[in-house]
Order: sequence, then structure tokens, then C-alpha cells
Amino acid sequence: MPNMTTAEATVASLLAHGIETIYALPGVHNDHFFDALFKAGERVRVVHTRHEQGAAYMALGAALATDRPQPYVVVPGPGFLNTSAALLTAYSMNAPVLALIGQIPHADIGRGLGHLHEIKDQAGIVARLVDHSALVHSPADAPKLIAETIRAMREGRPGPAAIECAIDMWGRADDIAPAAPLPVRQPAIDEDATLAAAKLLGAAERPLIFCGGGAQGASAEVTALSEMLQAPVMGYRRGRGVLTSRNPFSVTLPLGRELWGEADVAFGIGTHMLYPFLQWGLDDEIKVVRLDADPEEPARVRKPDAALIGDAQTILKRLLEVLPAHNRKRASRKAEMEERQAKLRNRMQEQIAPQLAFLEAIRAELPENGIFVDEVTQMGFAARLAMPFYQPRTFLSPGYQDNLGWGFATALGVADARRDVPVVSINGDGGFLYTANELSTAVRHRIPLVAIVFADGAFGNVRRIQETQFGNRVIASDLANPDFVKFADSFGAAAERARTPEELRGALRRGFARRDGPTLIEVPVGQFPSPWEFILMPKIRGA
Repeated sequence: MPNMTTAEATVASLLAHGIETIYALPGVHNDHFFDALFKAGERVRVVHTRHEQGAAYMALGAALATDRPQPYVVVPGPGFLNTSAALLTAYSMNAPVLALIGQIPHADIGRGLGHLHEIKDQAGIVARLVDHSALVHSPADAPKLIAETIRAMREGRPGPAAIECAIDMWGRADDIAPAAPLPVRQPAIDEDATLAAAKLLGAAERPLIFCGGGAQGASAEVTALSEMLQAPVMGYRRGRGVLTSRNPFSVTLPLGRELWGEADVAFGIGTHMLYPFLQWGLDDEIKVVRLDADPEEPARVRKPDAALIGDAQTILKRLLEVLPAHNRKRASRKAEMEERQAKLRNRMQEQIAPQLAFLEAIRAELPENGIFVDEVTQMGFAARLAMPFYQPRTFLSPGYQDNLGWGFATALGVADARRDVPVVSINGDGGFLYTANELSTAVRHRIPLVAIVFADGAFGNVRRIQETQFGNRVIASDLANPDFVKFADSFGAAAERARTPEELRGALRRGFARRDGPTLIEVPVGQFPSPWEFILMPKIRGA
């Protein structure tokens, strides 16, 4: 076995797992690790950011875009805490982000001596943000922990994980063998549960499918199931693109609620089903089938009539084999769904036409395999409702954390990891400045992201709530903005201003053609009309 430091063994083990890019912000606690990265040469690419949150969000974006583990490395204490929002978001989105976090001297962890960046019970804080975490206790620990951690990120409910390593542990050496990937264990298919689900779905008169992030790897199977059952498929933040928007059975939130009121069997695939269960109403007249990688998820609100536990694609393949023997004959619902889709489009056109015009401009220029990263902004809310998506993993939305400011840095990670396709990030002027400093990172590493900033001079959603619900008592929601074009230009990024949807199309065309660095497009806008009547809709079933 070769003699290696803990840091060298960690890098070798990451390489053995196919990880060749690390998002990072260096610091003294991790100096030996960065020296090991230097020694690895061209086998590892280090993307260094201007803030720790940038590194973590970029790792999140890369993980979401590739569905593969993506690491970031930061110092302990304030460095780690600066990444906590991104790590929390990764947890809520089941994204395989690996946090490599420094620590104070190994023997002093937990003693409260006041070391640089010491934090009380850092491991306890980490453990609340991930499902799997560990501390390196010896050089020989490192390869084993890398292999076990990456396997844990892929088994059951996927998600982020963390490994801590002390400042004096990275440089310790021993005879160590790098660890090869461990096999990912999947639960056996429960044939009884599959049969029960097939009977319920097959007997349904008006079945309805809900897709979340857990269904993104099962697009073909969901498409076949929808056709077999004549069942609409609803996706909102994390389920868009599983069923192509060209299919009239692909529905978003408003039509999903309408159909929820009529459904007799609902099938949730990789989703919490928060909206139908907690907002739209639940009663005994509807049967529920759940498919989830997490065995605890299906019964959180109400015990389902059938629960399928495991990988969505694997289980759906088996369900499609079992279902035909139990499936009733149904008339085609295509004409019905086309009519209902047209009515919804007309309603939205009447209410949120300005947003729709800009989204149509983006859709016209973004290729079908291009990736759209949304934000917690008026344009983002409209995109979740109305923008068409044609392939899985082409619409990235922050899930139930819905944290303002996640979008730009996350989109940088997406564009870095998927340089083969165009990537566009939409931002409000409020959220963009959370991580706008990472324009420096985009220029330094020539990341071809096109970022649009819709600037209305306010935290627009906050302002609307204050105006409509609090008697126009507007406070702390106005913004003093830079000239965003000059701001981007000062970093050396391409930048221009577009005032109309047609001007935006031209700017996007030029931005997508530029593959050696970022482009920022500022779009000055007024206050957009409210999309909330299509999101916060009242109960439709139950007492």
C-alpha cells in the first residue's frame, strides 16, 4: 500500500469514485488538503469561489444537473456556517452534495478552548443538515469514510452528506489504499404492495399522478403509466419535465388542484404531496398510492392505501408489467385535457401576461435540452406555473426551502457541470445580490452561464404582501441597486440591457452563443401582476 497523507488518500478516493471537480474556498484548516489537490494535477479541477456559500451552491447546482455526488470543501466554524443554507437546500432537494469540512485540532474537539474557527458541537449542527456525517479519526479512516459516505448518499432517500477532518489530521501519513466504490443496495420490490397498487390504479375511474424530484429519473415510465391510465401528471417545483409539456396530460399547480377535486385515486411518485394533502383537502373518498425512496415518507400525513418503497424507475418498470392485468378500459381523455389546458392558458394570459411574455421569449431561445434555473421571484413563480419544459432535469427549482438568493450561484454550478448545454438563470434584483460577487468566479473559470436580472427596485413579493395585506404599510422592501450592466462589466463579464421580450430574445441569442464566460442581461421592469391566485388556492375537497 502506498504511503499517503489523509489528504492525499481522500483525493485519491474521490478520484476512484469518478469525482474530478471540487468547489472550494481555501483556508488554513485545509492547507494539506489543497496541497494534495495541487499534487493531483490535472486529474482534479478546483473551482474556487469568492464566498463559502458560492462553493456550496455551485456543488448543489452540479449535483442537481448531473445526479452525481459533487463535493465542496470549506474551513470550520464561520466557513461551514456560510454554507449551511445551501446544505439545507440540498437536503430538501435530495441532492448528492458532499461537504468536506475542516476542524480544529483533533484532540481538542469539544473542549471549548477557543481555537480559530472553533464552534460548539459543529458535528451536531452538521448532523441536522444531512442524513450521514462522519469525522476522520486516522489516515486509514479517510478512504473508508469516502466510500461509505458516497454509498449512503445514493441509498434510500438520496441527499447530502458531510465529512469533517481536523487541521492536524489532513497531513498525517500512513500506508493507505484508496477505496473503490461500494455497491449501492436497493430494497427488494415488494410484490404484494405492487399488486395492491396495480389493483387500485387499474380500477380507478379518474386517476391522478403527482411527480416530485424523486421521479426525475423515471420519465419514460411515468409517460407510459400516464398513457395506460389516461391519468394527468402534475409537477410543480421539482416535478416539471418528467412528462413533457407537449403532452396535454402534463399539468401544473392550478389544473392539478382542479383535477384533485375529481380524482378517485392519487399516485404520488417521489413527492411530499404537500399541496393536495395540506392545502387542497383530503377525505376518505380518494385512495392514495405512494412511491418513495424514504420508507417514512408515505405515511407522514395519512397512511396510504398502498406504499411502494425504493427507486422510482425500478418499481415503475415492475408496476407497468403487473398493471395491464388489472387495468379497466377507459376512453381517451386527450380532448378533455387539451380543452382544460387551453382554458387555463387563457386565464393566466388575462392575469400574468407580462411575465408570460418574457417567459415565452426565454423558451423561444433556450433549446429543449437547455437548463432553466429559477429563483424566488415573480418570474420564477410564473415559470413554475406556465413555462413549458420538455425533458427531465431541465427545470431546477429550490423545492420546499424556496430560499431567496439560491439561484445565481446554483446556476453557476449547473453551467460548470453541464458545459454541453445552454443554461439560463432568472433572478430578481433582490435575490441576485445575495451571490452576485460570484461573477468573479464565473469570469475566472469561464463559466458560460446566461443570467437574467429582472430589476424592479424592490423585494417585489414582500412589497406586494405589505400593500395588499397590511394596508400599504410598506417597510424594508425597497432596494438601492447598482447599474447591473456596469456591475457585470467591471468583472469582465459580457452584459447588456433588454427592455422588451423581443430585446431579451436577441440578448439571449448572443449570450448562448458565447461559451467562454458569463453573460448578464438586466431587464428593467415595473411591478408585475400577482400570480398568487394560481398558487395559494383554497380547499377543494373534504369537509
